[in-house]
Amino acid sequence: MLFPVYWMLTVSFTPEQDMRKSPPDLFPVHGTLDGYRAALTEQLPYLGTSVVIALGTVVLTVALSAPAGFALAKLRPRGAGVLNFLLLAAQMVPGIIMAMGFYAIYLDLGLLQSVPGLIVADSTIAVPFGVLIFAALMSSIPDELLQAAKTDGASRLRTFWSIVLPMSRNGVVTVSVFAFLWAWSDFVFASTLDNGGAHEPITLGIYHYIGNNNQQWNAIMATAVFASIPAAVILVLAQRYVAAGVTAGAVKD
Repeated sequence: MLFPVYWMLTVSFTPEQDMRKSPPDLFPVHGTLDGYRAALTEQLPYLGTSVVIALGTVVLTVALSAPAGFALAKLRPRGAGVLNFLLLAAQMVPGIIMAMGFYAIYLDLGLLQSVPGLIVADSTIAVPFGVLIFAALMSSIPDELLQAAKTDGASRLRTFWSIVLPMSRNGVVTVSVFAFLWAWSDFVFASTLDNGGAHEPITLGIYHYIGNNNQQWNAIMATAVFASIPAAVILVLAQRYVAAGVTAGAVKD
């Protein structure tokens, strides 16, 4: 499982003339930083765009899924079971089908090749997952706490903001991490809705390196290393909260 990561690092330091050696070097004997220089020179705008898209997706996903999860868990609206089923079914729709639907909509709205358009599209993948995670976690919060807040005169919005959301921090971190990773690694929506735009994410930046007459594999792998660092750091820092958030609500006291 880790060998592709090792090979990515190895190729990122390999000179162009050694790329097609047979057998290949298992270690970059004549290592070079040319790939990293090319990546830093050419890929920083793509990395910046990906950061904006990923953070925007996180904010929009949490803003929509946390209140929806609270409503399903504690307000118990009519048809909650049907809503849960629809949320599960939404995650089964292939991304390419959703991308084609977004293309037709964005063509009419003028949102093609735009960062807000990508943020909305990426959020459609993360929101159903986020609602289910928040609903499972918030259902384990004692109703007595909410009743006490209501007795003290707190509105539903104040109860949600001051009591439910702070107690759901593991869910917030879990949903945020997964939303960030989905948006950061997205290629289908990016290639369908933003290909050729002024602001493209890093997945398209890597793809642009590959052409009929030009395959800069060391630059491609160096860019992949840069693109992997934020995701790896986030997962390492948030793994404790993610594990708690994913299993929240699985066991009732």
